[in-house]
Amino acid sequence: QVQLVESGGGLVQAGGSLRLSCAASGRTFSKNVMAWFRQAPGKGREFVSSISWSDSNTSYRDSVKGRFTISRDNTKNTVYLQMNSLKPEDTAVYYCAAGWSMGRASQEYDYWGQGTQVTVSS
Repeated sequence: QVQLVESGGGLVQAGGSLRLSCAASGRTFSKNVMAWFRQAPGKGREFVSSISWSDSNTSYRDSVKGRFTISRDNTKNTVYLQMNSLKPEDTAVYYCAAGWSMGRASQEYDYWGQGTQVTVSS
């Protein structure tokens, strides 16, 4: 069992930065694949980024490549999403998820946080 709590969301102007954090509890965190998804109003939940348990493999959706960086600290049971050069289209609720494979489908992840709102103004 893994419990996830996101933080770090907020309101930022276009071009600004935010760092999201996801604190996990549960004995298997260090072995989980961790991911970030997002959901904008009126849209489905979409994959943003994932990171393997060993931190050696990362994946990003094309629209955030070069702007977002995922990382994890297994000693702190925390995964991060550094978001730079934010755009209004990045506005969404961002969710942290834990699973066992580097998939991009939300169904592949077993555990979810409650989400944190990110709003980017133009």
